[in-house]
Amino acid sequence: MQCHVHSIPRTSFSSALKETKTVSVRPVQYSVQVPLTDMSQAQDYKGEDGGLYGGDRNHPPQQHLDAALAASKLIRPLCPAGQPSVEGLIGIVSIGPSNAEWEFEEFTRLATTAPQTAASLRFANGAQMKMHAAAWSNTPPNRPPWLTLNKRVAQSGLTMEQVQVAWVKHALWRPARYGEFPWHAEALKNHMATTVQRLKVCCPNLRLAYLSSRVYAGYANSELNPEPYAYESAFAIRWLIQAQVHGDISLIHDAFDGPVMAPVLLWGPYLWANGAEGRKRDRLVWARRDFKHDGIHLSKLGNAKIAKLLMRFFATDQTARIWFLKGSSDLQGEKACQSNIDSPCE
Repeated sequence: MQCHVHSIPRTSFSSALKETKTVSVRPVQYSVQVPLTDMSQAQDYKGEDGGLYGGDRNHPPQQHLDAALAASKLIRPLCPAGQPSVEGLIGIVSIGPSNAEWEFEEFTRLATTAPQTAASLRFANGAQMKMHAAAWSNTPPNRPPWLTLNKRVAQSGLTMEQVQVAWVKHALWRPARYGEFPWHAEALKNHMATTVQRLKVCCPNLRLAYLSSRVYAGYANSELNPEPYAYESAFAIRWLIQAQVHGDISLIHDAFDGPVMAPVLLWGPYLWANGAEGRKRDRLVWARRDFKHDGIHLSKLGNAKIAKLLMRFFATDQTARIWFLKGSSDLQGEKACQSNIDSPCE
């Protein structure tokens, strides 16, 4: 199925933000950055409380979790036409710029060689060099990155109808142009909203999108995406998920509530830790050797860390393990594809 994305209205909260204008920005003065997963109830960051989902919670609200679990149970091997099949595949795509591309490549290598992963999983690396959040949001579907996404899905032996899961790791190029917090985070949120909406059009069976923010950028030696913007990108994800939780009509994921516009949005692995000081929750640290010379792009060591974090997340998260691990999704397929298995995807 070629990705023919029609004009999709931006989320209802995007109109107030004039993303196309460059604003004058003073030197950034920012509060102490504490990993969202480590923040106590007594701490906040520029008025924002802790926890990935806000309210000092690192887990989604129960109703949203129930929706995600229901969507997860629908993930099963599909034939090329998108129908359940014991011989089918579960497609997982990555979306983002070069960092995400290299990280997902290493994760794919790790996951495909791990004995515990389901045999029906198939990975398509849709993340692409220089394709930052605005490129995914503003580019027509007949040009990269969307055109390249179509090609890579096909090269992976998948159709768009078989793609059911996405890992999205977006970033803004030179985020200072959008203004200080919260303006650059609002811009990122809006670009991500448009991306997941378009992705749902391209991949009609997309059930879940797991979102990750940037890693630590304290070693950065350019304005490409330094601190505090890397840290603050996490709030874009939080606000986007909260918008879906609170019923934003442009992010509807359940047909009972209206036209489906997006998959269920959840946090994927949270990747930020305070450099060599790390974080308490799992003792993750980011050393200088984990990065290339620019302090932004990860080295082989850094990519391996991300791959392990992704592997651990999908193998343990309750919305993911039921289709990611062997003996679960492999048993969910039904009869072989129907007579239209070879029908061209329109």
